Amino acid sequence: MTTGDDTTGPARAGHLEALFSLSGRTALVTGGSSGIGLAMAEAIGRAGAAVVIVARRRPELDAAAERMRAHGVRVAAISADLGDPADVLRVCDQAAGFFGEIDILANVAANNIRRPMHELTTEDYEATMRVNVTAPYTLGRHFGPRMAARGWGRIINVGSQQSISAFGDSGVYGVSKAAITGLTRSQAEAWSRHGVRSNTLVPGFVLTPLTAPAQAIPGRAEALAARSMIGRNGVPADFAGVAVLLAGDAAEYITGQIICVDGGFSVH
Repeated sequence: MTTGDDTTGPARAGHLEALFSLSGRTALVTGGSSGIGLAMAEAIGRAGAAVVIVARRRPELDAAAERMRAHGVRVAAISADLGDPADVLRVCDQAAGFFGEIDILANVAANNIRRPMHELTTEDYEATMRVNVTAPYTLGRHFGPRMAARGWGRIINVGSQQSISAFGDSGVYGVSKAAITGLTRSQAEAWSRHGVRSNTLVPGFVLTPLTAPAQAIPGRAEALAARSMIGRNGVPADFAGVAVLLAGDAAEYITGQIICVDGGFSVH
């Protein structure tokens, strides 16, 4: 007996494979040793892509790579400080040497110096902009044209609630994350017609090492959870599905956008 639904079993699996498989692709994920970056890197890898992860600390990188290999992901790691322009250029030079040309670039790494504006130093500003804006710009400027020349590519930039609104001592972090949305639009304008899609993910308050100082303030995490429509703070796993979506063919008609993955936080 049939139900008239031909999207069951192998047919359904083939349909999902066509939409979301990343087999044959290679991804570069900065900040890939922990938090949102690790969740995105692992999800992209488990969807079939080979993955190169970048972060500063070798022990955390090695642990992340082993975790991903346990799921069958082909992964390589580059230890680099994205606040150092020479290290950023080294990543540009080395990344394609592991699994081939980079098809998917996810700029997740960031620093977060959160002090009142009048307390920020010139070095605070420069250090933040080097990691949060200049490194994503440089990596995009290197890999974007190469993607365009091959006719396919995906760039995923990770912003913040500060990309769209002020949020508790936004300071220079807020400046940098607003700039990321402009970078995304510029990348989309430059390369979308050549098959490259660029989008910004905007998290809500996510429980990661980056937000540990805010989590340590009594009542802060609870108040932020209550502000979201879902009633909880984010966790890195919340970014797995959207990473696979934006990294693949299913995102063919999505470019230049700000996509909030925040439990409704930004509209509540």
